[in-house]
Amino acid sequence: MKKTFQINVTNKNRDRQVDSIKNEVRKYIKREKSKRPPEGFNFWAFDCKFGKTADEVTEIKFVDVTKSIDFAASEGYDSFYLELIARADIKKVKEIEELEDDEEISE
Repeated sequence: MKKTFQINVTNKNRDRQVDSIKNEVRKYIKREKSKRPPEGFNFWAFDCKFGKTADEVTEIKFVDVTKSIDFAASEGYDSFYLELIARADIKKVKEIEELEDDEEISE
C-alpha cells in the first residue's frame, strides 16, 4: 500500500476521518497477513515508511504505524503519505524458544 491519506475532507469530522484511515490500514494488514507465505517462509513482515509527503518519507517500525497517524493528526497535517509493503520472512525457531523461556522465568 502506497497512499497519500487526506485528513481534512469537507463534510467530514477530522477525528472520524482519522479513525477511518486507521481502519483502512488495519484491514490492509489483516488481508496481507491472511495470505499464505511462499514456500520456505513462515510469516509476513512489513516495511513501513511515513511522511508528510511522498518525497519526505522516513522509515518507521511496524508497531509505530498508528502512532504516526496520530502524530499527523495532532500536528495538524492536512494529509500524509504512508507506505506499507508486505514481504515474506522467516521467524527463527530460536526466537520463539527464547520467548517461551522468558515467559517461564517471569512466572
